[in-house]
Amino acid sequence: METDAATATSTAVILTNGHGQYLLHLRDANKPICDAGTWSLIGGAREGEETLDEAMARELHEEAGLTLPRLTPFTTVCAKGPHVPEGRIQVYTGRWDGDADGLPVTEGIMFRWFDVATMAHLTMCPWAYEAILTHQRQSPAAAPAPVPQDPSGATHGGAGAVKNVIGAHLYLERDGHTLLGLRHPEVGYAAEHWHALAGHVERESVRSALVREAAEEAGLLLRPEDLHLVHTVHVLDHAGAEPRIQLFFHATAWSGRPQVREPDRCVRWQWWPLDGLPEQMVPYTRAAIDGIRAGRAYTEMGWE
Repeated sequence: METDAATATSTAVILTNGHGQYLLHLRDANKPICDAGTWSLIGGAREGEETLDEAMARELHEEAGLTLPRLTPFTTVCAKGPHVPEGRIQVYTGRWDGDADGLPVTEGIMFRWFDVATMAHLTMCPWAYEAILTHQRQSPAAAPAPVPQDPSGATHGGAGAVKNVIGAHLYLERDGHTLLGLRHPEVGYAAEHWHALAGHVERESVRSALVREAAEEAGLLLRPEDLHLVHTVHVLDHAGAEPRIQLFFHATAWSGRPQVREPDRCVRWQWWPLDGLPEQMVPYTRAAIDGIRAGRAYTEMGWE
């Protein structure tokens, strides 16, 4: 790692949140671009007479719709590849605590928050990975704060207000079968696992979100009045993760046949027998289906 930006011609930014996670951008695969198909950082080259600071601000806004008041130069790195000449990249740091799934994706595939431990299992851009490792070693504040525990190991709350992400999920049942989708092998969460049709709730009601997601993901047409809440799962993936409230709605009526509308996220839809669900399945979705069949309304996962 270097610190002299005099020869840098491109930019990138390390964005962290309050949980010690880093925002990564999944780049397009099978394209003549640098670091194709890898998880990397937001950034890009200077244009015209731009300064590096101006280029970084522009790239951040163009790629993710973000305008941040303060970005700090951190280091310079050397990058090269089959489609770009060797060059130096000025890496900045910044702080943002938003929802990665809510960012517009104008380039690449998606944005996701990851901790450093998880990055070891991702296809990472080499220079970006090294820059993040250096940042973590030099920035103790980037590590997630410990969660208080009692001697029994139970997790306590009461540490102040924390945002809970809300997910809307569709439970369809037909002739003893339920509809699940196989997630793409390169998605950031639950790759190659079966999952219910689902999505994050934006500035809308949960039923409206599910109607939208069903049409966008699978071409299914739903009416809000036909959706009935049948199970809730409150999930904490790990101590530093955002808590998630996963709401499952049973549709008593729908129209259309499941189609793959977002192949970068779901590669296949299939009706699975309720007594023969797939082994590779998102755990909280399995727990929700078990709860629905048992007549339970609520499940907690990861809190103890």
